[in-house]
Amino acid sequence: MFPSLFVLLYLGHLLADYPLQTDHQAAHKADRCATGWAANVRHAATHVATCAAALALGALVLDDVTVSLPVVVGALLWIGGSHAFIDRRWPVQWWMNHTGQASWAKHGGAAHVDQTAHILALVLAALALAA
Repeated sequence: MFPSLFVLLYLGHLLADYPLQTDHQAAHKADRCATGWAANVRHAATHVATCAAALALGALVLDDVTVSLPVVVGALLWIGGSHAFIDRRWPVQWWMNHTGQASWAKHGGAAHVDQTAHILALVLAALALAA
């Protein structure tokens, strides 16, 4: 069941991070003000909604996907919270500065580390759902 759950969550992530993320959210989700926090929370809520929809669809049409509601709620809270945290940008910058990747960060590497962190969070959510 893990592979199916991961693919469903990854699809939700891709939808929320690219076609459903507004220009305003992308530009301001890391700002250290009320506008930034609002953009960040709306973006994270989009992740929760798209992942919830993907899981619901998977549970309806795939024979190998059976999940319990309390675990789904926990996984969705994890996805929304971890996404909001990562998208504040400072955690990725901190990681890159403290692991010898400061030069790579200046040349576009932060986007790759950001996506890797999001995918790790999705793997952990899929593992919890499959357990």
